[in-house]
Amino acid sequence: MVFRIIKAVLGKGVGVDTVLNGTEVTPGGSLSGEVKFNGGEVDAKVEGITLEFTAVVEEDAKGEERKATYHFHRAQVSGGFELAAGTSHAVDFDVPVPWETPLSAFAGRPLPGMTLGVATELALDKAFDKGDLDPLTVEPLPVHVAALNAMDALGLVFQTADLEAGTLPGSHMPFYQEIEYWPGGEFKGSFTEVELTFVTSKSSTDILLQANDQGSPLSAGHDKYQRFTVKNDDTSDLTDVIRTQLEQLAQRHA
Repeated sequence: MVFRIIKAVLGKGVGVDTVLNGTEVTPGGSLSGEVKFNGGEVDAKVEGITLEFTAVVEEDAKGEERKATYHFHRAQVSGGFELAAGTSHAVDFDVPVPWETPLSAFAGRPLPGMTLGVATELALDKAFDKGDLDPLTVEPLPVHVAALNAMDALGLVFQTADLEAGTLPGSHMPFYQEIEYWPGGEFKGSFTEVELTFVTSKSSTDILLQANDQGSPLSAGHDKYQRFTVKNDDTSDLTDVIRTQLEQLAQRHA
């Protein structure tokens, strides 16, 4: 980011710049960087600095889809301090990335449909300012890579990804990610579409596979999805496991 000038009480101007040490992170990893300050014409009181993780989520309001920005994680990186006029100051930070943070890239390439970011909120002399979003790139953990590679090996064709409003069982997020595929290979004709969802915790990841003909995993009575758990340190090939899950899903679909 570039310095933005904040004019708080008495019109004083304070320059603020958040510099990230790289924008690529993984779920359960950390985001580090520093917040730089240039003092204005008079002394200022910085009361706190908070990083806010955001995501663009699809909402279904009365049958009408719309996009909304969700703030899904806040981390305070500094308490209060005095910023003398005309001086410079920097605050280093290293904050944890939530385990359930959705993926926005795979193998260094963006997942179409995903928009994640991080903003810096500054409390200055009892006034608040939130800077522009820095884009955030979230790469998969090995367990996610194994599942994504298995989908590819089975001939399913990636289509897009998005975030849907709602909370799945076992999740703490106000949304869940759907990575959408066209059925191909041995499952061509078995489904109209397949969606892959991860619910990740510190030690394991639940993998959900859904045939998206109607409803969702949150719909009452909807049973066209499979859910199974894989340890995060299990890097084995998941092709046969996912094939079995999709075969069971196809039988129920039929």
